[in-house]
Amino acid sequence: MQVDIKTSNIKQLRNTFSHVARRLGADKPASRYQEATFDMQSDTNFHYRPIWDPQYDLYDTARTAIKMADWYSFKDPRQYYYGVYTMNRAKQQDAAEKQFEFAEKRGVFFNLSEKEKEHLIFAVLPLRHYEWGANMNNCFCTSFGYGAAITQATMYNTMDRLGLAQYVSRLGLLLDGNTGDSLEVGKQHWLHTHEWQELRRSMENLFVTKDWFEVFLAQNFVMDGLVYPMFYKHLETRLNPMAGQTFSMCTNFMQEWFAETQRWVDSTIKTAVDESPENKEILSRWFDIWMTETTRALQPLMTALFAEEAASIFMQIKEDLLVRAKKIGLKTPGAPA
Repeated sequence: MQVDIKTSNIKQLRNTFSHVARRLGADKPASRYQEATFDMQSDTNFHYRPIWDPQYDLYDTARTAIKMADWYSFKDPRQYYYGVYTMNRAKQQDAAEKQFEFAEKRGVFFNLSEKEKEHLIFAVLPLRHYEWGANMNNCFCTSFGYGAAITQATMYNTMDRLGLAQYVSRLGLLLDGNTGDSLEVGKQHWLHTHEWQELRRSMENLFVTKDWFEVFLAQNFVMDGLVYPMFYKHLETRLNPMAGQTFSMCTNFMQEWFAETQRWVDSTIKTAVDESPENKEILSRWFDIWMTETTRALQPLMTALFAEEAASIFMQIKEDLLVRAKKIGLKTPGAPA
């Protein structure tokens, strides 16, 4: 008996979905990112306005002062849709787990002196609550933002913040031998210690800010742009001699995540700035407000952590953020209009 196996080529009738083809201008192959992003925002057939905020539709472009002719002008340079995002984060998590396992086996943090542990708990563990606040703010942007080009990326950022908070918690568990005592002490620092209160105040002020694009800029550009270099670059340099480079290993994900995420944040704000002079004015005003607010909020922490070097280090951090702001088209203090 002879079996003949034949193959048939089936020519597809279309290269992509019609709504994607309309955006591309032709029926040509589209990337997975384009197919998972373009025109995914619901914009018709809403049965009622939200009873808690009836002046707006459920999804409404009027929830921000920023105006866009096309809300799908925003592009994520990372090209993240769900599949790529989860695969990338899974690889990073595997690497981070190995680093934490190494630190736990060596007992580097647990073997520190009590004074060194107390310093680490004060300097680092309250950041788990900062990340929780950032999670809430990005969730707000996801809830009230318009267009999947932004809201899917802010949702990924929302979930990232939970992971970041958990990694900070893992550092605390390495310090206290998995008892969790250090996490409670870190929480009390966030709630009551003088040096942390201005940053907590700024975070809580952001919780009640109504414009979601202002929240996006304040949290992801300004606050992160000052907090991450401060703690995961300059403070890391000071803590490494204490923990024998292990602190760098255990915070490597934070550093890589910030470098990756700021590309998306800068691209999003630049797109809005380039849209119109009105957008540029609004965004520049928000930048100035939150730059002043966050600078003031971080001053007590800078002094506590860096002593006589605080002013020079903070000046460098601010200058780096101002360079980023100027590059994406924001007006910066002292710069010509």
